[in-house]
Amino acid sequence: MSRIRGFTLTATTAATVGLLFSPVLGGPASARTGGNPDPQRLAAQAQEGLRNATSVRLVYQDRSATATSNSRLPTSMNLALDRSGACAGTLTLGKHGGSVEIIKRGTQVWLKPDQTFWKAELPGERGIAASQEFKDRYIHGTTSSALLSGISNACDLGELQKSATVSPPATLREGLATTVDSTRVVPLSFHVNGLTSTLYITADRSHRLFRAAQTGQGTDLSLTFTDYNKPVPVRIPPMSTWVDISKVPNLPRASAT
Repeated sequence: MSRIRGFTLTATTAATVGLLFSPVLGGPASARTGGNPDPQRLAAQAQEGLRNATSVRLVYQDRSATATSNSRLPTSMNLALDRSGACAGTLTLGKHGGSVEIIKRGTQVWLKPDQTFWKAELPGERGIAASQEFKDRYIHGTTSSALLSGISNACDLGELQKSATVSPPATLREGLATTVDSTRVVPLSFHVNGLTSTLYITADRSHRLFRAAQTGQGTDLSLTFTDYNKPVPVRIPPMSTWVDISKVPNLPRASAT
């Protein structure tokens, strides 16, 4: 994950998809066998649909204690992104860390942290002052800025698609078709190191990846994929609401972990 102090953003989406698809992680699976005789082919179709998508909306959720108890780690992210570099959505941090609206077009980035974010990020009176000074204001810069470069990873559909290029594990097992969030899906699961990874593939003929989830000791995260090939609703905020990132004081340098 890429962590940036001042603006904590995440590149876990591509890494998570790669982990869930990784063929080296296959172990004994316990899912009940359904009617599809070839879950590997079903997963491959879903991967192909993701790789070929011109745009997608992804919803990331981390319900683990590690994320929910840390104001610097994301617990949820809702982003629409496309191949042209357009991206729009929100990111929410754990332990009262606040939330950040994200807008990106090409190399241009706008972030609007809420007041809770500023108070969590900057101690004492500085945080209170910043929350008032930058209330309803967008921080504007480019992806060349050290403080904003992490958004390139979080909003990079190409990197996400590259993570779905490996062969599905041979131990992948199909479960019974079910309904998740009003979508009919087929679950495909495998286990490794005490963790269960499940791909939920749409039961219709498109067989798209709807959700990738992983649960186990200290782990409870998911990525949900919708709005395949739909335009990304990027609304550039009025210039009167921008503050150039060079004018934002007291933000530490970027650091990666």
